[in-house]
Amino acid sequence: MNVPNTLTVLRVIMIPFFVLFMLGDITSVDKYIALGIFIAASLTDTLDGYLARKNNQVTNFGKFMDPLADKLLVCAAMICLMDLDRLPSWIVIIIISREFIISGFRLIAAENGVVIAANYWGKFKTVSQMIMIILLLIDLGGVFDILEQIFIWLSLALTVISLITYIWQNRSVLSMQD
Repeated sequence: MNVPNTLTVLRVIMIPFFVLFMLGDITSVDKYIALGIFIAASLTDTLDGYLARKNNQVTNFGKFMDPLADKLLVCAAMICLMDLDRLPSWIVIIIISREFIISGFRLIAAENGVVIAANYWGKFKTVSQMIMIILLLIDLGGVFDILEQIFIWLSLALTVISLITYIWQNRSVLSMQD
């Protein structure tokens, strides 16, 4: 397994630890440990993609697992934030629904021998969601409440835009199901 794919797997392994510190009552600094884990996991997303392209190590495993690892990380964080009343459930439902739709779409493509990599809208969506989550985890209050709201709405908008764009750009996959 190459380094980029190892980083993707590492990101998935970090998720239960993030959830444990996010929702557990282990230490007095759980929130900060969870924040550190989330930031570290988010940075592996940037690093694995950079290394894969730089070293010509883009693989079908990476094309499939990298976006899946992102989805797992972001969805786990949003569910935790929803549980802590930091994020409205209806927004989490829309975002997670998009992830299931895209995952199903990718499975249909894979059944037909097509591997679909993430597009730029999906990358923008993921970055905005990660920033939103970091802001909500830090929870600085005051003027930062406005910034949190901006990123919540931006993440929601990019979620919908990326879904529509993704399906439109790959609509030929749907015609393979005749």
